Amino acid sequence: DMPAIHRIYAHHVMHGFGSFEEEPPDLAELMRRRAEYLSRRLPYLVAEMEGHGDSERRADAERRIVGYAYAGPWRTRTAYRYTVENSIYVDPAHTKHGIGRRLMTELIAQCTALGFRQMIAVIGDSANAPSIKLHEAMGFVHAGNLRNVGRKRGRWLDSVMMQRALGEGAATEPNDK
Repeated sequence: DMPAIHRIYAHHVMHGFGSFEEEPPDLAELMRRRAEYLSRRLPYLVAEMEGHGDSERRADAERRIVGYAYAGPWRTRTAYRYTVENSIYVDPAHTKHGIGRRLMTELIAQCTALGFRQMIAVIGDSANAPSIKLHEAMGFVHAGNLRNVGRKRGRWLDSVMMQRALGEGAATEPNDK
């Protein structure tokens, strides 16, 4: 799945402002990042669609990765151990079909089951209305806006901070492992 993930992320890096990376990392770097999240037992999800090859219908439908999502540590200091940051990217040919919502729903469920209590979204570009609206629809609230903290392709960019409680949030003490 990683070549498709690389293709999707590279598109967003080169054509959007959701990521503040200016050059897409190579496939090996994305694989290293994924391995790091998985080694921490954090979710890394893909959305796929079934389709048929161009030449002829086959008994087994070909899989096409149309999006991915993962949760990473919010910060590395131990006091942040109950908080994760989400990332979601959808293939530009498949936006506005609910893929982001389905990925976010599963990501929230898995992070809640793992005992995390807060999820943070750091959304690149305050003009990124689709991402902001998705997060609002999924129960995130605005937690701040860092103005003009990034510069990409000749534009100053904001980082929109949003937050959502997971499970019982801060209402109870967590069960330490």
